[in-house]
Amino acid sequence: MQVTGERGALPNRNRRRALGAAVATAVAAAAKATAATTPLKFGTTPVFLDNQIALLGLWQRYLEQRLGRPVQFIQRGSYREIVDLLLTDSADAAWICGFPFLLYEQRVDLLAVPRYQGGPLYQSYLIVSDRDTTTRHITDLKGQVYAFSDPLSNSGYLVPRVELIRAGTQPTEFFRRAFFTFAHRKVVEAVQVGLANGGSVDGYVWDTLLKQQPQSTSGVRVAWRSPKYGFPPLVTRSTLAAGEREALAQALFEMPKSDAGRQLLERLNIEGFERGEVRTFDGIRDLIRISSRVVEGPKA
Repeated sequence: MQVTGERGALPNRNRRRALGAAVATAVAAAAKATAATTPLKFGTTPVFLDNQIALLGLWQRYLEQRLGRPVQFIQRGSYREIVDLLLTDSADAAWICGFPFLLYEQRVDLLAVPRYQGGPLYQSYLIVSDRDTTTRHITDLKGQVYAFSDPLSNSGYLVPRVELIRAGTQPTEFFRRAFFTFAHRKVVEAVQVGLANGGSVDGYVWDTLLKQQPQSTSGVRVAWRSPKYGFPPLVTRSTLAAGEREALAQALFEMPKSDAGRQLLERLNIEGFERGEVRTFDGIRDLIRISSRVVEGPKA
């Protein structure tokens, strides 16, 4: 009787397994359908894409075609705002900077790093008026007015801050006045019109302006170039599904293979995207260590 009873239970057990498999398939299909209609939210700041509406539209169309789902670009005025969107799951991906990436590397995932001039690296530039023929380093601007881009920008704040720390001072003690513009292009404009005697900008942004809009850099010169650091990466929120993350990564990696992708890369003035490694940002990590040892003064 016992043996017969166990054999008799097999059909019920199989039915339960079949029902479970059907439910799992239905759930997976519903999740896939939801993902196909839910916009992927991509955060950017004016640090990179200042008033580039046409460029964002081009990028949006490319990603929507590759991903098979809507894509929504979310623009905010600072890295802080974009990072907050990622940390609260209000954005799925974002183009940020190596500085905030390292600060929050336990809560965001590295998605891709742009290739620029042969590798995933870039520099910080010190810019001054072309009428200033003597400045060669930030320490030549003591008592002057200085423009930074964003408090969480490596090239626009961390690099020059550490240069001053290495010289035995810091921005609040060294400059007569310092301010943030929250866009590299606006740093250039501040120096251009005389609101600042000098400023720090992303070398990639400067090079792109010089190439695509040379008039926007007139009257300004590069006085100093930093060592190379990890190029500002694209990241995702850590809670983004692995499949969604990989689909976005592949869409970026395969840009050089299509006319639309190549057009977008040309507008972005980069060669493409690669997987990237966290160690690429070790130089920025060293700057963070140096900066964290010095407490900023009350007038920061």
